[in-house]
Amino acid sequence: MEYKSFQKNDIVTVRIEDIGNDGEGIGRAEGYTLFIKDAVIGDIVEARITKCRKNYGYARVEKVVTPSPFRVEPECPFHRQCGGCQIQAMHYGKQLEYKQDKVRGNLIRIGGFSAEQIDAVMEPIVGMEVPWHYRNKAQYPVGYDKNGDLVAGFYAGRTHDIIANTKCPLGPSENQEILEAVLSYMRENHVSAYRETQGSGLVRHVLIRSGFTSGEIMVCLVINAKKLPAAEKLVEKLTKLRLGEGETQSKRIVSISVSVNREKTNVIMGKEIRVLWGNEYIEDSLGVMDCGETNKAWVVSESERITFRISPLSFYQVNPRQTEKLYSLAVQYAELTGRETVWDLYCGIGTISLFMARKAKKVCGVEIISQAIEDAKENARRNGIANASFYVGKAEEVLTDRQLSRPDVIVVDPPRKGCDEKCLETMIAMQPDRIVYVSCDSATLARDLKVLCEGGYKIKRARAVDQFGHTCHVEVIIMMQYCGKEKN
Repeated sequence: MEYKSFQKNDIVTVRIEDIGNDGEGIGRAEGYTLFIKDAVIGDIVEARITKCRKNYGYARVEKVVTPSPFRVEPECPFHRQCGGCQIQAMHYGKQLEYKQDKVRGNLIRIGGFSAEQIDAVMEPIVGMEVPWHYRNKAQYPVGYDKNGDLVAGFYAGRTHDIIANTKCPLGPSENQEILEAVLSYMRENHVSAYRETQGSGLVRHVLIRSGFTSGEIMVCLVINAKKLPAAEKLVEKLTKLRLGEGETQSKRIVSISVSVNREKTNVIMGKEIRVLWGNEYIEDSLGVMDCGETNKAWVVSESERITFRISPLSFYQVNPRQTEKLYSLAVQYAELTGRETVWDLYCGIGTISLFMARKAKKVCGVEIISQAIEDAKENARRNGIANASFYVGKAEEVLTDRQLSRPDVIVVDPPRKGCDEKCLETMIAMQPDRIVYVSCDSATLARDLKVLCEGGYKIKRARAVDQFGHTCHVEVIIMMQYCGKEKN
């Protein structure tokens, strides 16, 4: 098909008819497909073309001519520059519909499953009651603006230019007070920020982690040196803060530390952590829920809460309220009766493992990060859970070398890249009755499910859980049953 010849910087008027995987609006100008950042399905926009390909191009919104009925006023004035909340201008109900469709589309397109197969097993997406202030962890880069003034905030989309913004509506409100105190300490004590291009300067990032149930807060400065000058001044400023005054939940900083990272790298945290004041970790707890079909039916069982120790390097889901729903679904999907042996691969600090252990005969958790395994063991001890064991190493190697009991259920919650090929082969070889797969990327999930189904498994249940409101990301949980290759 021949299209009109467009060039970079051309202005076109487009009706937005669909949404792409990264939240961009999709429309056509004289038959030529354009992916348009910051456009909402249903908008009519004037857009400036930023890049042209033979059959499609990219553009950004210059003007909203006719707003979509799904367009809302964003909470954050920096949402377009930041790029962290790609769909904040879209009504939350439409966001959930978009995420459900995204998961369904990836399972069909990448996994090779039929629409009928997916529609038969897919349950309604689990949304948030309040999709704001849900993040319990934030990492703020520190640097200088164009005038040479010290700033902290977030990187502009696809760049390392810092947007000066200490008030992100996705994080707890006290983060702003903490950041302002850190910047004040730096100015008063002439502590420099890191300059990425030169590899010079001191403070690179500020990590803030919050316990939503405990009220405990951790502040960790990532520094390009062994020591932080005038560290006692920082401690004094932070410990004098009165956080969350007037709120029912008392909040307090219990851990102040530095992370030493002297490498020229995009990796934020260094491997060496030094405590300046307080504890090495914070604590928080998650509760089991009775899983319902609507958000109002989710009720935490306070008697079954599990407390977790969280260090600066620990992996811990960033949205605790939705995590309770996600992990409760994982327990439900595992269909435990108390007689099963469960393997939890990519177990982290043991969050899913300990939920499973309350319902299973035995749980074996495997994780390649040794510090996470130490935290998992301590979490089991502190919660009085004796039927969970944890092992350091690659899942497929640990399972083979240690000759662990054959699993009745395998749970996997891998990173965004999905499961290692050898790990998938090991799961198929072990032939557990059920596999519960928790994923933060439905594209790599679909790829892995295709392999598992070729190995004799069949998808029985699937559900998306919105952990990341106003972004394009969504968690998915799948339950698979072993049927045998000839029956699948």
